[in-house]
Amino acid sequence: MPGFTTQIIHSDRQQPIEHGSLHKPIHANVAFGFDDVQGLVDVFQGKQKGFAYSRQVNPTVTALESKITKMENGVDTVCFATGMAAIGSTLFALLRKDDHVVSSSFLFGNTNSLFNTFASIGVDMSFVDATAVSNVENALRDTTRLVFVETIANPRTQVSDLERIGKLCADRSLIYVVDNTMTSPFLFQPIDSSASLVVNSLTKYISGHGNALGGAVTETGNFDWSQFPNIHDDYKKDSSEKWGLTQIRKKGLRDFGATLSPEAAFHIALGAETLALRMERQCATAQSLANFLHQHSCVERVYYPGLENHPEHERADKLFQRPGALLSFELVDGIDPFQFLNRLKLVINSTNLGDNRTLAIPVAHTIYYEMGPEMRATMGIADSLIRVSVGIEDCEDLIEDFDVALQS
Repeated sequence: MPGFTTQIIHSDRQQPIEHGSLHKPIHANVAFGFDDVQGLVDVFQGKQKGFAYSRQVNPTVTALESKITKMENGVDTVCFATGMAAIGSTLFALLRKDDHVVSSSFLFGNTNSLFNTFASIGVDMSFVDATAVSNVENALRDTTRLVFVETIANPRTQVSDLERIGKLCADRSLIYVVDNTMTSPFLFQPIDSSASLVVNSLTKYISGHGNALGGAVTETGNFDWSQFPNIHDDYKKDSSEKWGLTQIRKKGLRDFGATLSPEAAFHIALGAETLALRMERQCATAQSLANFLHQHSCVERVYYPGLENHPEHERADKLFQRPGALLSFELVDGIDPFQFLNRLKLVINSTNLGDNRTLAIPVAHTIYYEMGPEMRATMGIADSLIRVSVGIEDCEDLIEDFDVALQS
């Protein structure tokens, strides 16, 4: 079996590719013609593979889906316009009124907002501390259909009890959805922890260059969809292994229309080729920066799984190749986080993460502002908390930038 990067680099050419191109070309067209109308009908009815309309399937996007499937060691993948579209479309496609979901309480802000919207229209939601499987187990009901966790929480970097939650879901025949965005399939493959579906925001580390939005859901083959009551009869064709993903593609991607454009798919596919190289550099620098900040007198607290004082340090060390490239920290009382951020020269004041450039943002005032102070307090989001997404700059230059800003 070729290595991780070797597979990604050469995945496009494992199928016939136009004109000997090294990359799958951009197929920007919306519709596809057929010489025989029976071929068009067979594609619509799912009797043969093919391309009819790009809202649901496109050659450039399909090539990226194949690449993501290899990265996650999965069965198949569906791509979406954004990571949020991937999550929302999946829940919309699989859940019904009065179904129950157990979710980590340490969710990314927009995911938390989305889940509360689902709760307002009849899907029961329970939010628990997913760093301990007992909290998930205690929240289960007869109507529970799905458990949703992130590998590393954004921004406080809590690490879910991934293996034990996976075993619990397998024992109870529950769909186990793992958002792998913060680790990427290079650092961790949730299939090894019994995940049923793996979500990735392709915008982040997989793309890397901050020039394309995208999301993906990958089927691992771990879940028995023949036991799931919410699958429509129309999608119970062939092996039950893909029933769930077929419904996500039909009822989620097709009906909602959150389609990944072929141009974005092309950019993401190119970025994915260097994922391993970038992540090695970013994680190593993140570790060095976390060590530096941990020892600095102006810093009250650092949150990074690579530090030995992190509550889930041993778990992260066991599960992940590296502890990730995102960290957060609180400044000591009396230091204005805005003034500090404005003194940074290399680091960019910006949202997003997984970019090649190092980005920093004051969390409470931006991505978690809508939650309000009470909800932020329950999640441990201090007003001085700063999130840093570490890029690929030279480590010494980055640490010097933080050092000068803190000294001043």
